[in-house]
Amino acid sequence: MIETRGLTKTYGRVNAVHDVTFTAAAGRVTGLLGLNGSGKTTTLRMLLGLSRPTSGDALIGGQWYRDLKQPLRQVGAVVEQGLSHPGQTGRAHLVTQALRCGASRKRVARLLEYVDLVAAADRRTGAYSLGMRQRLAVATALLGEPPVLVLDEPANGLDPSGMAWLRGLLRDHAAGGGTVLISSHLLGELEQLVDDVVMIGQGRVRLAAPLAELSGAARLRVRSGDQNRLWEAYERYGATVTTDGRVLFVSGLGAEAAGVIALNVRVPIFELVPETPALEEIFLNIAGDR
Repeated sequence: MIETRGLTKTYGRVNAVHDVTFTAAAGRVTGLLGLNGSGKTTTLRMLLGLSRPTSGDALIGGQWYRDLKQPLRQVGAVVEQGLSHPGQTGRAHLVTQALRCGASRKRVARLLEYVDLVAAADRRTGAYSLGMRQRLAVATALLGEPPVLVLDEPANGLDPSGMAWLRGLLRDHAAGGGTVLISSHLLGELEQLVDDVVMIGQGRVRLAAPLAELSGAARLRVRSGDQNRLWEAYERYGATVTTDGRVLFVSGLGAEAAGVIALNVRVPIFELVPETPALEEIFLNIAGDR
């Protein structure tokens, strides 16, 4: 499990991260969302011991990263591009990293196959595409078979098949009891992957909740023969109503109740559809400072 409590990072008079508190639970994939400069990468760097917090705690399995006895076997991380030496082959890079965490050459061979880099294993990584470097970074993170994965923008450079592969990998890791914390700007992709969402804006946590709880906040899209009359009727029953000029958007009523109200006020309904807000819409409204 990952836990931050009151995590704060100050540069002079600027609070890059302020009082950030959230949990990423075992067996679940947690998405860390934020605009550029929101503080999400700073948060991950403090979690991984790459930056010292001004105050607060960043714990993995109840310990600071620096206190883990075998960090590479406990935490796998993808936090930066180009960590491999450009003159080194992909295979040589993994063998070198395997020596640090006590992994075998057989493990290296299996991971090269797992991330689909067998054909490029003996090429220098300086000639790798961005997507290939990402696959190599993921393989490096998995070398020590760690229960916790922390990934900052791991889908950068991956094509659709690569993103589907990464999604399956992370879901399988969580299903096996592992902890996954992932930061990404690809919100449509995250929506298919994560169980829980942490949204950061201006260095502060704006929302931390299960994705299912957010997705459950559906509204109704209603088109009728008398929009104004129906609007007034819905508001009398406590609903919140907005419009784009063509249809009504109704929050606070179920579809059945909305239909019964329309029948009672004798307004014909031409369209009544529940709409679940996309993760991107929720994110922009909450963390995007709109």
